[in-house]
Amino acid sequence: MNSSNTADLIIHAHWVIPIDGHSSPLKHHAVVIKQGKIIDIIPTNDNPYHCDNVIHRPDHIIMPGLINAHTHAAMSLFRGLADDIPLMAWLNDHIWPAEGQWVNESFVHDGTQLAMAEMIRGGTTCFNDMYFYPNVAAQAANEAHMRASFSFPILDFPSAWAQNAADYLHKGLALHDTYRNHELININFGPHAPYTVSDEPLSKVATISVETGMGVQIHLHETAHEVEESEEKYGQRPLARIEKLKLLTPQLQAVHMTQLTDDEISLLAENGAHVIHCPESNLKLASGFCPVAKLVAAGVNVALGTDGAASNNDLDMFSEMRTAALLAKGVSGDPSSIPAHEALEMATINGARALGIDHLTGSLEKGKMADIIAIELTAPETQPYYDPISQLVYSTTADKVSDSWIGGRQVLRNRELTTLDSDDIIKRAKSWKERIAQSDAEH
Repeated sequence: MNSSNTADLIIHAHWVIPIDGHSSPLKHHAVVIKQGKIIDIIPTNDNPYHCDNVIHRPDHIIMPGLINAHTHAAMSLFRGLADDIPLMAWLNDHIWPAEGQWVNESFVHDGTQLAMAEMIRGGTTCFNDMYFYPNVAAQAANEAHMRASFSFPILDFPSAWAQNAADYLHKGLALHDTYRNHELININFGPHAPYTVSDEPLSKVATISVETGMGVQIHLHETAHEVEESEEKYGQRPLARIEKLKLLTPQLQAVHMTQLTDDEISLLAENGAHVIHCPESNLKLASGFCPVAKLVAAGVNVALGTDGAASNNDLDMFSEMRTAALLAKGVSGDPSSIPAHEALEMATINGARALGIDHLTGSLEKGKMADIIAIELTAPETQPYYDPISQLVYSTTADKVSDSWIGGRQVLRNRELTTLDSDDIIKRAKSWKERIAQSDAEH
């Protein structure tokens, strides 16, 4: 037997959607996998490969796993703790005090596992996390065999994880060294926001980012209040300050961006910066509307994130895709804004580009890692369908994901997690809830 004609896994499906920029959905095709990578995509009835592990999903769509480009995974343990209030009141009166009391290594471990269980079951195979104890979260992701980027936090003030900006940088860069060239884990900078990080650490981040190519993810132009405050304190809008500090580069991942002028959109496009759009969190906190249609028209790469389950209440990327597409139409007044295929790209390949890992994941192409999900379309809610891509964005819900593979390893099989113990995760989540709720009631 010719070894070049052998494979470790072949997945057959009714539809294969590559999201490679030039292929239409492929009917009755199969994805061929060897050593964790995609080696071919072939018609079902034309298979030259010998393989002992063949999976048939005749009523399914096979596509790249979804990429949640911005979340605070461990905050899943604060899901629904403080709802229906504005961002700064939410942070100052509820979230930051709760974090001060509860965030430690075990909180981050348990919260990250809870988030990953939800994400894998919802078709997400890669996420970018921005939270404390990224060392603990990275270990949890590695154990669960989930692809992840960690934007380690940088703040001017102390937290449970670090004492000051220099300490955050020191610990984060040490973590970057630990996971250098890791098959699943990537470490980047995560300065929290322009209003929580001063010029000196931001300049340091800019210098090291240029030297190393490390990504920089930051909450930026999230609210009108943030912009007004910056104008009062620095005499300029946050993006202008970011540009002055030499952070406006192709490594920049600007999260939220609800307050943008046309000139700022042009500036982002000229400098190759990425925007991470979190539509449902922005809506729930009434932070404003990211001008997605204008950004896309200007050539800016726009990816999608859920933000944390504390501000969004779920980590559902299917829901995020739908909301992003609908919101763009409503805000622009143009029903053709962000059509289904663009929304799907935002949740896959655009996320990979923003995180600097599009050579590894984000599409089904030869040589890329086999990060793949299968979506079942037999339920009444998804029947009939004329266009599989439209169906994915406008009709499909997260619970239709039946299977998931990350680097060729199956992490979800017929809706059951294979690398995480959901019963144990739920038990620990309930234990945290009892303690946090009791404490919140006492205050």
